[in-house]
Amino acid sequence: MKKNLLIIVMIGAAALLLTMGCQRQEKTVELTYSIFFPPTHSQCKAAISWAEEIEKRSGGKIKITTFPGGTLTKADQCYDGVVKGISDIGMSCFAYTRGRFPVMAAVDLPHGYADGLVATRVANEFAKTMAPKELDDVKVLYIHAHGPGLLSTKKAVRTLEDVKGMKIRSTGLSAKIVEALGGAPVAMPQGDTYEALQKGVVEGTFTPIETLKGWRQAEVIKYTTKCTDVGYTTAMFVVINLEKWNALPKELRKIMEEVSAEWVGVHGEEWDKSDDEGREYTLSQGNEIIDLSQEEHERWAKAVQPIIEEYISTTEASGLPGKEAVARVKELIATYSK
Repeated sequence: MKKNLLIIVMIGAAALLLTMGCQRQEKTVELTYSIFFPPTHSQCKAAISWAEEIEKRSGGKIKITTFPGGTLTKADQCYDGVVKGISDIGMSCFAYTRGRFPVMAAVDLPHGYADGLVATRVANEFAKTMAPKELDDVKVLYIHAHGPGLLSTKKAVRTLEDVKGMKIRSTGLSAKIVEALGGAPVAMPQGDTYEALQKGVVEGTFTPIETLKGWRQAEVIKYTTKCTDVGYTTAMFVVINLEKWNALPKELRKIMEEVSAEWVGVHGEEWDKSDDEGREYTLSQGNEIIDLSQEEHERWAKAVQPIIEEYISTTEASGLPGKEAVARVKELIATYSK
């Protein structure tokens, strides 16, 4: 009798342990995601769809709560917020912290990007192959980048002379482009630009044309100069806290990596769609898109060339592979532009 009772107790204990083990395995991993884009922006919607797809494929084992509009961490604090664990995942621009990401800055240079899909594929592949040490304190999930940055202003800009002395909103390396063209750069996040244009704090903004609709800036500018030969981009990270990443089970890490790889194309295509919508929206507001003459295209391209040369010399002087980085970007642009 005692022997049978002991067996029953042992079976019960084993069943309890098995149940507890299953409960631990099935416990949902809850992650927070700080996104600097406003909730209405297409890139925020793409980020939310990424989070939803991960939850779906993981069978609910991962749940990601999104915080759009910089409500959890501001745009220029997002990366450090991930490192410090304020948010588990974060999306923002490398350029919002000047000097923090010197190797990744090669992507933003005025190489003359064709569109957002090319820029996104270049930025993502560049980060993978160059593997800069400046990103070692996080796990990079993927990177995306907008289409060519153009100059949108309150007064018409048709020549280099028209840019001289203009106060133009710009960030990171685009500030150097403004300087090279003769303007006066004013650094500020995208979210502050509408009011700054409205109040005359700045007279223009160097930005992809999608912002004219996505951030409603077509309401406070009148002209966009199609200066594609100096078209730069701004690379944007999607990173996760390293400790949180390493704590995830292998199968969940695999799901996140697979979805992230797919969403590179999702973001790139969305950037191009947004550029098309921004172009249509600004024209609907009665604004003008100015095509530069061939002579002006050449003048603008020549004006910004020293920026690339300076980048190479300064990074190399710091012991960083600036020359290799620029060459790699150009190689990738040629590959993905085919």
